[in-house]
Order: sequence, then structure tokens, then C-alpha cells
Amino acid sequence: MRILLAVDCSKHALRAVDCLVEHADWYREKPTVELVTVHLPVPKLPRMGMVVGRNQIQRYYQEEGEAALAAAKRKLDAAGIEYRASILVGRIAEAIVQHAMKTRCDLIFVGTHGRSAAANMLVGSVATKVLHISKTPVLLVR
Repeated sequence: MRILLAVDCSKHALRAVDCLVEHADWYREKPTVELVTVHLPVPKLPRMGMVVGRNQIQRYYQEEGEAALAAAKRKLDAAGIEYRASILVGRIAEAIVQHAMKTRCDLIFVGTHGRSAAANMLVGSVATKVLHISKTPVLLVR
């Protein structure tokens, strides 16, 4: 089974990692994990290229992405679960769903804040959007 596990630096995302680790024995074989974090693109401003180069922006994405993945990697390594880590750039929910489709994942694990439906309507939720746009089954972990 291939599982996409989307994380950021939040405690909610780490609960999703813990849930996957705790329930890895539910599957016949340990799942293979596509561990991803998504960074919103840096806004393109006029003449920004004169001050900040493409390599600097790529290095920024890499450094921020590695920081977001670090705790999840440690937990997966300790549990002996194989994973492939990716740092994506784009609209968060859409990038998660596209990566799950591209890598043929069977399930998407996403941590959620556990807000009420009314609160999600007011402030939005990446987890809720993933749930609505994905054709791949989604497991929300609260």
C-alpha cells in the first residue's frame, strides 16, 4: 500500500504521522509512504529578480521544506517505515492531490485542527479541501 502523508510543522500533522506509525500493522505489509510538505510559492514582485535569484528561492524552499519534514522523518525512521520525501511548491491542497495521483497513492493521510464545520467555512481548511477535491481516499486525523 502506498500512502501519501502530508505534513507541515504543526502538532496536527505530527499526530497524523503518529497515527500512521501506530496503525502500520493494519496492513499486510508495512506501507510505503510518500512524505510531502507543500510550500506556497513566493509572490512574484516587479524587479524581484534583480535582488533575489532563482537559486536563492530554490534554496529557501529546500531549507523550509527540510525543516517541515524533519520530525516526521525521525518518527518514520524510528518505526522502520520506508518513505520518499518530497518538497512541493504550489497551492497546498491541489499539490497534495496531484502528487497522490502522480505517485498512485492508495490513501492520503492529513492532520486536521479538528474545527467545527462552521469554523472551517469561515477560515477554510487544507484538509477539508483535500477531502473535497481528491479522488483518492483521504483519512483525516484529529
